[in-house]
Amino acid sequence: MTTDRVPFHVSAFAQLAAAEANHWWFRSRNRVLLWAIAANIKEFWAFLEIGCGTGFVLAGVRSAYPNAQLFGAEYFEEGLRFAQERIPSAAFRQLDATELAEVATYDVIGAFDVIEHIEQDEKVLTNLARALKPQGALVITVPQHRWMWSIVDEHACHVRRYIRAELVEKVKRAGLQVEYVTSFVSILLPLMWLSRLRARPGTNDPMREFRLSGWLNWALEVVMRVELILLKMGVRFPVGGSLLLIAKKDAARS
Repeated sequence: MTTDRVPFHVSAFAQLAAAEANHWWFRSRNRVLLWAIAANIKEFWAFLEIGCGTGFVLAGVRSAYPNAQLFGAEYFEEGLRFAQERIPSAAFRQLDATELAEVATYDVIGAFDVIEHIEQDEKVLTNLARALKPQGALVITVPQHRWMWSIVDEHACHVRRYIRAELVEKVKRAGLQVEYVTSFVSILLPLMWLSRLRARPGTNDPMREFRLSGWLNWALEVVMRVELILLKMGVRFPVGGSLLLIAKKDAARS
């Protein structure tokens, strides 16, 4: 990970931790992730989240899988304090994902809106594949569509936005078999695109999207609940602000 890209000022971790539990995006993404994990991965015991931030996703995993061993790794130590407070039973550490060296250790590894921040994303994917046990699963979400690139991505310190074929090919090159892929935040994509068009260099507030009116936050979450119903019915969206991919490691690979 390049150290000149700092996604958040130290104080922003506190703002993030305070906002996540009530914000439509984080709540909706958790619902999508937990459904996708339940639908595509049967049982697991050891779950690692790379780039766990303040631990919001990991807390959702703890609620859904109370008997699982949870591990969290985060490049920025400032987020780990909040993660540890959220899930005292999980084990946390500071880690640069390009240096992950474990072998066949975890049943599931999650990287949720993380690898788009990393220049050496293929090296990270190879490391994650190696750290999975045989038949283990990798669950990834990333921002999607290069044409959606805007000043918002620059403020978020993204290196890239992905296209589906690119992510699928990189995961395959890491030695994993892609099992499930879909876009999400699809119904809201036009609104998201318009919001990005309005963002201007020098005027964009990185925390603006966290300060929504109550009714708008509620409405956006309702739309995402409808989208989740469609996902559960088997719809796989071809376009969307985000991309979800689940891949598994062949039982013969170590």
